[in-house]
Amino acid sequence: MEHKFSFEKLNVWETARQLTKTIYIITKEQYPDTEKFGLVSQMRRAAVSVCSNIAEGTSRTSTKDQAHFYQISYSSLMELLNQCIISNDLNYISEETLVAIRAKVEKTGNMLNSLRKSCLNKQHPNK
Repeated sequence: MEHKFSFEKLNVWETARQLTKTIYIITKEQYPDTEKFGLVSQMRRAAVSVCSNIAEGTSRTSTKDQAHFYQISYSSLMELLNQCIISNDLNYISEETLVAIRAKVEKTGNMLNSLRKSCLNKQHPNK
C-alpha cells in the first residue's frame, strides 16, 4: 500500500477533487473557444484552488493556519459557484447542470465549514 498524505484521507478533499473534475469536463465540452482564456480559465483556477487550499491547510501545524486555508478554500468555492451562475446566465450551461453543480458546491461547502469549525474548536476548546 502506498503512503497517503493526510489531505488524501479527507472526504472533503475527495469531494472537492470530484467537483474539479466535473468543472474541467463541463468547460471542455460546453464553452465556446472564445471563453478559453476568460471564464473557463477562472472557473478551473477556482476549482483547483478549493482542492489545493485543503491540501495546504492539512500541512500547517497550527489549527489557526489550518482554519485559515479552509476559509480560503470555501471562498474559492463561492467564487466557482458565482462563475457557474454567470455561465448559466450566458447559456453556456443549462439550468439542470447548474443545479447539479450547486448540489456539489453545497456538499463541499458544508464539509469545509465543519472542518474549519473543528479546527477552531481545537484552538478554543471552551467556545
